[in-house]
Amino acid sequence: MENVFIIVLAIYLSILFMISWYVSQKLKSGSDFLLGGRKLPLLLTLGTTVATMVGTGSSMGAVGFAYQHGLTATLYGVGGSIGIFLLAWIFSPMRQYQFITMSEEIAYYVGAHPYVKNTIAIIIFIASIGWLGAHIIGGGMYLSWLTNIDLFTAKIIIAFSFAVFVIIGGYSAVVWTDSIQAIVLFAGFILMAVVSIKEIGGIESLIPAQPQELFSNIANGFNLVPALSLSVAILVGILATPSFRQRIYSGKDVKSVRQSFIYSGILYLAFSIIPAIIGMAAFKLAPDLKNPSFAFPHLALHLMPAGLAAIVIVAGISATLSSASSDAIAAVSVVLRDLYSLALGKMPSAKRVVFLSRISLVAISSFALLLATLSNDIVGYITGMISILLSGLCVCALLGRFWSRYNWQGAIASLVSGSLTALIINYHPHWSQFWGNPVIPSLIGSLLAGILIALITPPNQVSAREALVILSKQRAQMENQS
Repeated sequence: MENVFIIVLAIYLSILFMISWYVSQKLKSGSDFLLGGRKLPLLLTLGTTVATMVGTGSSMGAVGFAYQHGLTATLYGVGGSIGIFLLAWIFSPMRQYQFITMSEEIAYYVGAHPYVKNTIAIIIFIASIGWLGAHIIGGGMYLSWLTNIDLFTAKIIIAFSFAVFVIIGGYSAVVWTDSIQAIVLFAGFILMAVVSIKEIGGIESLIPAQPQELFSNIANGFNLVPALSLSVAILVGILATPSFRQRIYSGKDVKSVRQSFIYSGILYLAFSIIPAIIGMAAFKLAPDLKNPSFAFPHLALHLMPAGLAAIVIVAGISATLSSASSDAIAAVSVVLRDLYSLALGKMPSAKRVVFLSRISLVAISSFALLLATLSNDIVGYITGMISILLSGLCVCALLGRFWSRYNWQGAIASLVSGSLTALIINYHPHWSQFWGNPVIPSLIGSLLAGILIALITPPNQVSAREALVILSKQRAQMENQS
């Protein structure tokens, strides 16, 4: 079985590499490499958005979560779908302003202030590295368990796998390979769910097989707050993760972006039921698994012929690779658009953007791999990172979009307060246990601080039109220099 899996995975990765190489032949500019030339049609935007949403946490992580907590694993889908619907409604119009990064967008809301743009660029860079780390953790754990190679080596293989085709073909390679991986991912998980239901004797056998304490805890309201926190964490992750903003900036137009997000939300909500079914079936068939994270491959190996099981398991790996590639290219965009000028005082020349992007991808993937060696808890890793890094970013985006009085001081206050609140909650075990994860108090603290500081400090002196001109001039230096 180990040999079969390695062969199937090698063939699959070879196909992705070939697609990346083919796409790379059409690269003509830095905009092509970072945003696919800003002309992605609806279907490609849909494919890459769905593939990014169904990442390590909401596929493999959700199966393991359902193994332990039953139907509450569907909260991944509830939170993610609400998040993508809000993104479609609130932020898809930002396509018209030609932004490259989320830090540009939020800086636009507060007068293009450099403190805000640079601070958010650093946060986005760290968050993107964090997301990459989560994907490397999930994929590495899978690969190690399946092949018996040591975990560190498995993580290296996963990091190398997604980094290579992104380095070769850039954002266009990401969206094409994402779309293919989305098809593989859905097919594999649906097949696994069908086989699991048949094996346990039908869907009616699923609920009675779960631990009775799950139902008593839910009835008593014991798990409601942590469950809500999980759903909110996924929602915040959608609204504040830069890879989703790139889908907006790279889309053909506002209409196609909005439609693709709505369709993605519907598909994601439907998909969220599938990992829950697989995890609950795994508990019925193998209630003594030492690590619930391996519930998905455990079922595949025990219920399917070797070749078919290998294909289904590769579908799980697809969740890691598709999301990782998106987060990698988002991190590179921040490096080239924001951090480069912060460090060197100038924008990179247009003719060097592709070269510098590839160098940055190597460095970013290596750093994420280093970070991934420090943890093996996928869900805890993701939700903890969201509450500490992304809650304030989410509040900045929402207040900036809807409240004209919001200023750069309020934005900085939102960012700092959100992170501090999350750290304080994490520092107190009883508070942390009550909330499940600190995303809700982090959002509240960030919101209150942002409003208060904005009200007691002077309003923006730079209008929205002037801010857009400032940002456009900076961006033109990178896109038009010779």
